[in-house]
Amino acid sequence: MGNNQNKQGTYTKSGTNIEEVKRNNAHSGLTYNEIEQLIAEKIGRQDAEIASEQDFTNLKKKN
Repeated sequence: MGNNQNKQGTYTKSGTNIEEVKRNNAHSGLTYNEIEQLIAEKIGRQDAEIASEQDFTNLKKKN
């Protein structure tokens, strides 16, 4: 185990199993940018670009 590997995977110096983190990330759901994209589409932006902070402020005011 001199090169930070064993049967379970590769570990960081702090002991984090890198392969486990990758598996968990793959099953974690939408990313921040994907959620912003969905919000932009829901609030009716024609170009559906990533929503800006102003869009969230306006959305809060409408609700």
